[in-house]
Amino acid sequence: MSQSEVIAKTKTIQGLKEPPMFKIIYLNDSQTTMEFVVETLVDFFNYTAQTAVKITDDIHSQGAAVVAVLPYEIAEQKGIEVTLCARSNNFPLQIKLEPESI
Repeated sequence: MSQSEVIAKTKTIQGLKEPPMFKIIYLNDSQTTMEFVVETLVDFFNYTAQTAVKITDDIHSQGAAVVAVLPYEIAEQKGIEVTLCARSNNFPLQIKLEPESI
C-alpha cells in the first residue's frame, strides 16, 4: 500500500436517542412589565410581536406559561440569557425548566 492511500473505517453507533426536551416556563410576577416580557419573547425566541403578546397575556392571566420546548442544553442557555437580561433591567422575572411529558 502506498503512502497516498487512505483507508477509512466507519463504525455505526446504535442506540442513539433524541435528546430529552424541556419546557421553558415564564412565571408571572407583579414587577416585570408586560412590555419587557414581550421583548424577551421576540428577542430570544424569535416570536412575532403578535404571538409574543398572546403568550404574555397567557402568562399574566394563568400565572405561568410554556414559551418554548427545546433540548435541555438549549433550554438552559435560553433561560440563563433571559434571566441575565431581566436582572440587568432590574426585573425579577423567573424562568423554570421542566422535562416535557412523553
